[in-house]
Amino acid sequence: MLERRVNLLGRTATAEVPRITVGGLRMAALDLEATADFMIEATDPRHRVGRPLYLTSANGEVLARCSTEPQTERLFRAADLINADGQPLVAASKLQSWFPLPERVATTDLFHIVARKAEAAGRTFYMLGASDAENAAAVARVQKMYPNLKIVGYSHGYLRGDALRAKVDEINALAPDYLWVALGVPFEQAFVEEYTPHLTNVGVIKTAGGLFNFLSGSRSRAPKWMQTIGLEWAWRTMLEPRRLFWRYLSTNPRALYLLFSRNRPFNS
Repeated sequence: MLERRVNLLGRTATAEVPRITVGGLRMAALDLEATADFMIEATDPRHRVGRPLYLTSANGEVLARCSTEPQTERLFRAADLINADGQPLVAASKLQSWFPLPERVATTDLFHIVARKAEAAGRTFYMLGASDAENAAAVARVQKMYPNLKIVGYSHGYLRGDALRAKVDEINALAPDYLWVALGVPFEQAFVEEYTPHLTNVGVIKTAGGLFNFLSGSRSRAPKWMQTIGLEWAWRTMLEPRRLFWRYLSTNPRALYLLFSRNRPFNS
């Protein structure tokens, strides 16, 4: 696999994490709790690797885009760990592997587990992304839910050029243990590629997609039963048909094909 050759430092830092190839991408075979524990352990000063670890997530849409967009595929293969944020990925792995993905690791769920653990361990957050209003509302709700969590800074995600470079320098000076980047695919992955060399004081960068919209309360998650059977995409399409109908119409069939043609039982 490509990431074994181009990402040797990350490969070493995550060597103990089991992986399974699903739909063409190597996924961490960890549940939510184990993923959060890994993230807490990764920010222990004894385990820092000289640059932030880069964690991202993949669902069916990501699989489809990686199979047709070489640039997007390259950005995902550069990740130190990829979590499966899609129930269909979990279901496909269980049908085809003796070592399946244990559960879906949705960033929206993972954030809260990491926040509780970080609060107890004294770890720090920085939240970058979404609009100014959405970002501020998300931070306010997080602070209310986790009053002892240290959020050292936050910013909207519409910075460009010199303003963005200055913000990156500011983030590095604040040295958060976790930088949550919610810019959407593939912009957040491109941000990680470009600015990781300037964020050496950060412990973990976790891409977060639309996380801040859920944290702010402006967007609601699908009912639990729809999440369980892998229909959260249908719920999102119902809420945003103009933006998402054609996207899922084009990516879902390809993702389904990939899930049953580009899996591998197990690779460490």
